Amino acid sequence: MTGMILDGVLMLLLVAALGYGVRLEKKLSALRTGQQAFASAVTELNAAAGRAEAALANLRASGQETDLLHDRIVKAREIKAQLESLIARAPVTPTAAVQEVSKPVLVAARPPVAVTAEDERALRMAALAERIQGFAPSNRAAEPVAAILGALNAGRSANQAAKQSLNQSRRNLDEDLFAA
Repeated sequence: MTGMILDGVLMLLLVAALGYGVRLEKKLSALRTGQQAFASAVTELNAAAGRAEAALANLRASGQETDLLHDRIVKAREIKAQLESLIARAPVTPTAAVQEVSKPVLVAARPPVAVTAEDERALRMAALAERIQGFAPSNRAAEPVAAILGALNAGRSANQAAKQSLNQSRRNLDEDLFAA
């Protein structure tokens, strides 16, 4: 009889150990799943860090382009000041002659696209320079005006190219930063 009681107790202990083993297996499988999720999160974090490094490199390149654009703006302002001083030194002409010459020049000088305030001012300065060139008594006086006009047009096209490059870099940076 004692043997049967001990066998019964042993069977109960085996059933309890079996239940505990099943519960432990469930916890271990949940732990393995969590570990796999953590590993994938670390991989995604590593990829995001790589994208952030690339974005920082693009930002540094954009900063260099901004410096280049700033230098071009400074040069354009110097050219503008030279042009304004040349215009200020230009001889005064009759009003009727200025109106006759300026209207076709302004219409011909304006591009059909929308222009900014700076471009509008540059166009007015170019029109004034063309008027000065038209009233110049000799070819020698027109050479500095033509040089200034060429520099103004070159500066404007260089500024447009720099603006486009800077805007493209900003778009790329925004796409890289928000891609994650």
